[in-house]
Amino acid sequence: MNMDTLLAISPIDGRYRNKTENLATYFSEFGLIKHRVLVEIEYFIALCEIPLKQLSDFDKNKYALLRKVYQDFKVEDAQQIKDIEKVTNHDVKAVEYFIKEKFVELKIEPYKEFIHFGLTSQDVNNTAIPYSLRDAMANVFYPVFSDLMNKLKQLSKDWEKIPMLARTHGQPASPTRLGKEIAVFVVRFEKQLEQLKSIPFSAKFGGATGNFNAHHVAYPEVDWNNFGNHFVNDILKLNRSYPTTQIEHYDNLAAFFDALKRINTILIDLCRDFWAYISMSYFKQKIEKGEVGSSAMPHKVNPIDFENAEGNLGISNAMCEYLALKLPVSRLQRDLTDSTALRNIGVPIAHSVIAFQSLLKGLGKVLVNEPAIENDLDKNWAVVAEAIQTILRREGYPKPYEALKELTRTGEKITKESIHRFIDGLQLNHDIKKELKNITPFNYTGI
Repeated sequence: MNMDTLLAISPIDGRYRNKTENLATYFSEFGLIKHRVLVEIEYFIALCEIPLKQLSDFDKNKYALLRKVYQDFKVEDAQQIKDIEKVTNHDVKAVEYFIKEKFVELKIEPYKEFIHFGLTSQDVNNTAIPYSLRDAMANVFYPVFSDLMNKLKQLSKDWEKIPMLARTHGQPASPTRLGKEIAVFVVRFEKQLEQLKSIPFSAKFGGATGNFNAHHVAYPEVDWNNFGNHFVNDILKLNRSYPTTQIEHYDNLAAFFDALKRINTILIDLCRDFWAYISMSYFKQKIEKGEVGSSAMPHKVNPIDFENAEGNLGISNAMCEYLALKLPVSRLQRDLTDSTALRNIGVPIAHSVIAFQSLLKGLGKVLVNEPAIENDLDKNWAVVAEAIQTILRREGYPKPYEALKELTRTGEKITKESIHRFIDGLQLNHDIKKELKNITPFNYTGI
């Protein structure tokens, strides 16, 4: 399908199309239709394997030909289904009619009434959608996020020995190390990623109200609940919810979006920290040839990659929050409000993927400005006061906190010299004074 990206309403399919096109296979209208076809065909094959009496003589050599219908599915096939839908005014029924036409072409027409046998449209939607979501996460989301994690791990290692002034409440605080601060984010991501991956891709399968009514009345001798478990869990490799109404509960899908939102939120935290470090000149940015930082101020190199990532993560979170709140709520056995919501589940994932790529680009451009970091440390000798008063406590020195408080709150600038004068005036032996004088903002970085 050709589409002029300049005419797209959403930037996902317009400005950012080159960053999100891999997701179209899973979340576009084409992707949804293709996965519906997959479910319908695999369901027919599963019925043949029971086997039902009317399907007992179906030639199993035809399975490969049937599977090629979805394996070789093209945009033209999707368009054919959309043309059928113009008549049926029902999207899943159009898929059923399309496959029945394929049965005629494959000369297996006598079996075509077992396409969509006993099903409601949600049996198809509530399996096709989690199927496509699972594959999108595995094939697109996780690989890009893994690249981002690997970049952060590498930076944490590269910068592990660089001392840096910490800031708590925006004020100078006990020094830390730059690599360790990046490692904090790595650990946070690892824990949240573990939680995200632990959430099952749940699917509903059980007929019009979840009880296999039509199946049971036609073939009461078949254990349809066991069949449903086998089809969803073993064939589609999803996790069947049971019991259900006409639709999936979406509780696990809500948990999925909540977990994704937490990852996005931590990434926003990362974006803002890097933005702040750049504004403080702790980082410089590589200048790309021909790139313009400002339309008016030629000297500027703006942290646009971190800002772009933050904006996309915010949009993703807004969608995640809506989907997590809306999807588990449906009137009685079902209403249709989940339909349009489910068609948008790719939107927050796309915005997150755009953000990952922007962050990777931004992280690839940052250069540590060690002179600026060292200068900031050297201007803030007051931060060693914590270390001095702690050792004084150890030595039983009277009122050490108060002594350091009096020194550091005089309004005068605290320097190496003023700290050492203070130490010289303490009633301590030579070795303790030497120990105190060896403490600097550059080595007081903990473990």
